[in-house]
Amino acid sequence: MSQGIFITMEGPDGSGKSTQIALLKEYLENEGFDVLITREPGGTKISEAIREIILNKDFTEMSPVTEMLLYASARAQLINEVIGPALEKGQAVISDRFVDSSLVYQGIARGLGVETVYEVNKNAIGKYMPDVTFLLDLPAEVGIARKKGQKELDRMELEGLEFHLSVAQGYRDMAERFPDRIRTIDATKPVDEISSLIKTKVSDILKSA
Repeated sequence: MSQGIFITMEGPDGSGKSTQIALLKEYLENEGFDVLITREPGGTKISEAIREIILNKDFTEMSPVTEMLLYASARAQLINEVIGPALEKGQAVISDRFVDSSLVYQGIARGLGVETVYEVNKNAIGKYMPDVTFLLDLPAEVGIARKKGQKELDRMELEGLEFHLSVAQGYRDMAERFPDRIRTIDATKPVDEISSLIKTKVSDILKSA
């Protein structure tokens, strides 16, 4: 394919995205791709600086609108500086979160509305939407328990259970809204089984390209 493949990994905190991204990277490299892994918010010097602001647990007074705009700003820089150029060069890009996270976290869980958040992000995204998005679906309680066992929680992770329940359901709503792009996978399944499901879907996309 002349342009690369853009894959995003979504899901509640603790759903195992990092593990699956690493396994998918290995698979795509074996398929001959030059693979770029990035994350949101982050991925560039500017976007990482914005990430520090967004996730700072001391900034509890941050308004939902401010949060939405900061995520969109970090995303715009990532698209312009990293994702866009990589795809144009034919690379495979795997992003730990993308615009679906904003639609869920700010649009649904924060109550700003999916359409509002999407309109704000249109210029940030440009023409670059994922070829496929894998949603690792996990009960909110399980995800938070996993995170607490791994590290100190950031500002978003410290939100109450009701917020995280809204996030988990919000992702399911997004999967229903975009069934052609978002592939839902039960994140309570064994790691190897999840990886196999992801690789099968990516293989189908590569064959049809």
